[in-house]
Amino acid sequence: MSLQDAVQKLAKDAVKRVKGAKVVGLGSGSTVAHIVREMAKLPDKESIEFIPTSLQIKLEAEKSALRLADGSRIPDIDIVFDGADQIDSKFNMIKGGGGALLREKILISSAKKVVIVAEASKFVQSFNRSVPIEIHPIARTAVYKKLTELGGGPALRTLDKGYPFVTENGNIILDTIFPSMPDPKKKEIELKNIAGVLEVGLFTRRADLYYRAKSDGTFDTITF
Repeated sequence: MSLQDAVQKLAKDAVKRVKGAKVVGLGSGSTVAHIVREMAKLPDKESIEFIPTSLQIKLEAEKSALRLADGSRIPDIDIVFDGADQIDSKFNMIKGGGGALLREKILISSAKKVVIVAEASKFVQSFNRSVPIEIHPIARTAVYKKLTELGGGPALRTLDKGYPFVTENGNIILDTIFPSMPDPKKKEIELKNIAGVLEVGLFTRRADLYYRAKSDGTFDTITF
């Protein structure tokens, strides 16, 4: 048994949560891709509209013959499924490792119910990784300076060959280390108040349900 087995099992369980939903939001990442593939097996999938946050998941949804909706349906999302890069002891999250934080934040903020799926190793006492911050390219040097003044250590996200990583929205990301973050909600607001910052990878809305995949092939759930 392995972590992969756990992910496949939880994906089968997660799709049961779709019952009665008319609009479903789809986050990003490999675990969400497993859930999308399970959605393809739903007998009533034709009656559900799906809204993906990234091209990766949109392609998976198309392969699974899911009915895709546009952004006008975002306010009607019944449930959204997404992953996380880290989840702290108070269930705040860092997201955006794949670069889709802006779209993910929009869907999570609008959804009636939020389901998060993550490996057990992503659950930590306190954050110890960088926070992705999506910014407009013209604001790169100004935001970099502001983040440094706030005690952060920003670094431009780049691809393997050194080119800047560009989001699907045409923006860039500053992955920023903060020595400590006693109040993630306050930090999220502080960072979003910087001109040029479009979204911050701090997600402080508590999800309704968390799936925790374990390396022994099992999973457990945390509900609120």
